[in-house]
Amino acid sequence: MFARYLHARVKSFGYAFNGLKVLLLTQPHAQLHALSSIAVLALGKILHLRRWEWVAILLCIAMVWMAEALNTALEFLADEVSLEKRDRIGKAKDIAAGGVLITALISIAVAVLIFANHLTPYFRV
Repeated sequence: MFARYLHARVKSFGYAFNGLKVLLLTQPHAQLHALSSIAVLALGKILHLRRWEWVAILLCIAMVWMAEALNTALEFLADEVSLEKRDRIGKAKDIAAGGVLITALISIAVAVLIFANHLTPYFRV
């Protein structure tokens, strides 16, 4: 019984990793998020961020990825329902995309607030 339960849990992780693979291979914005995430993580490492700064950065990265994943899932489902232009499906897609935009803009603001403290000494004349 436990083996069957464990097998189901492992299998569910496989589905999740497959979803991430689909997200990265099919969505240009997810690819941009990946590059941005790597750049922000590298900059944070170089600048020796404090623990609370890492927490804020990691939460922002997670929020953007989650929003992008949910937006992509909604788009796939909506396209499965109908590929023709339908007003409510279009609005749903636009709202989901707006959610990604909000999380990305707030994440950029958080990054600017955190990294500005660390970078301003390098730009003082």
